[in-house]
Order: sequence, then C-alpha cells, then structure tokens
Amino acid sequence: MSSDHHVAMKQSSSVRLRPIALPVEHGGWGLLAAPVALGLWLAPSLAGVWLGLAALGAFLTRQPLKLALGDYQRGKRYPRTIWAERFALGYGAIALIGLILAIRSAAAPFWLPIALAVPIALGQLLFDVRKQSRALVAELFGAVAISALAAAIMMADGWPLWPALLVWLLLAIQSVTAIIYVRIRLRLARNEPARRMPAFLWHGAALAIASGSVALGWAGWPVLFVFGLSALRCWIGLLPRSLATPTPLVGAQEIVMSLITVAGIALGLSPLA
Repeated sequence: MSSDHHVAMKQSSSVRLRPIALPVEHGGWGLLAAPVALGLWLAPSLAGVWLGLAALGAFLTRQPLKLALGDYQRGKRYPRTIWAERFALGYGAIALIGLILAIRSAAAPFWLPIALAVPIALGQLLFDVRKQSRALVAELFGAVAISALAAAIMMADGWPLWPALLVWLLLAIQSVTAIIYVRIRLRLARNEPARRMPAFLWHGAALAIASGSVALGWAGWPVLFVFGLSALRCWIGLLPRSLATPTPLVGAQEIVMSLITVAGIALGLSPLA
C-alpha cells in the first residue's frame, strides 16, 4: 500500500502544473480584461466586480477542462488528468460563487447577454475538444463570447438592454478585427502566404458600424475616433516596412490599442448613462 502511495506521489510530483492551471495563450488575458474594465468604467458596482470574478473563474476553467476532456476522449487517465479535474472544479467553484454573489447584489437582471454568449462559448469549447483551439473561428468565438461580459456588468447596474448590447457589439468587433489583423501580420512577417484584404475589409466594416452608431446618436465621437485609429493601425501595420517589428512589440502595441478602444467606447457611451 505504501508502495502504491509512493508511486502516486512520484507521478504527481512529475506533473507540470503551470500548463494545466493557466492558459497557454497570453492574449486571452487581454480579452478578459477589456470587457471587465469597460463594464466597470461605465457601470461601477459590486455586482460588476462579482461578475468579473465569475468570468475569471470561467476563463481559467477552460484550460484544465480542455485537457481533461481530451484525455476522456482518448480513453486515457494520466496523472495530469487528475490535476486537470481538480483545477477545473476549483475554478468552476470560483465562477459559481462569483455568479451567485453577482445575482444577489445586482440592481437588475443581467442574464440575457450571458445566455446569448453561452452557445458561442460552447462552440469554442467544441474546437478545444477537437484540438483546434488555434483555429480562426475558435478564437473569434472566444472573443465574441467574452465581450458579452461588458454588457452583463452594465445591465447588472441597471443599464437598459440596447446600450449594453451596443457595447458588446463594439467591443466584439474590435476584438475580431484585432485577431484577424494580428494573424495576417504574423503570417506575412514569417513570409507565409496571406492576403491583406480580409483585414482591410473587416476594419472597414467595423468603422462603418462605429460611424452608423455615432450618426444615429447611439454613441459619441470618441467611438468613431478609436475605430478610425484602429483602421489606420491596420493599414500601417501591414505595410511591408512594418513587418520587421518584433512579435513581442506587436503584442504590446495591441494591448495599447485595446486600452485605447476601451477608453473610446467608454467615453462615447458615458453620456447615455
């Protein structure tokens, strides 16, 4: 019995916990931070803080859950599977506690954006199970789903549905265009075949949506400014002379662009509060 226990302890100590416990994609942290920051900027509330905690738990659950489901699918049970189950349950508990506390402290129901985002998030999970997490559609699903958090935080503080959905839309299209732009830019930098036109078209569509929102009085000029700046960044970033920029610097530039976009949307929507 002691021998079995020793073997189990040895197997557990040989498992690297970081790749199980934390996401391997660094960009995911930015995708999580943007809706939390935007939602709390427009609608600061205790319920919003709890929703942010719930989102953090759900976000962290994805990596261990993906590993555990992959092992189940192969009919295997490794030492890492046990740790993946533990982390998934722990993170899931954090998400559940955060959600319960948000419900108890919310000024108004906020379930609709979450309900709309769940099928999209499940679509991303399906790609995870198929080991296609890096597929473009999978990344876009994740970006759109997590952007709904901003709308939920706003509604929890009493914002009406339509302005909250507009914020979700604006934040989602910013994330979608950024993902498409970065993927194309990195492929071009590696001398891999890639067309620039999809990035230009998506940024043009995003700018058109922002322009329409401002023209209809749904948002203020800062929204138009940041989406215009985003389109300009896309055009300059895909110029041949820009492709030599080191990848870490490109990542830093995208973080700055995300922060500017959050500020622009917040300033453009604040008069509607």
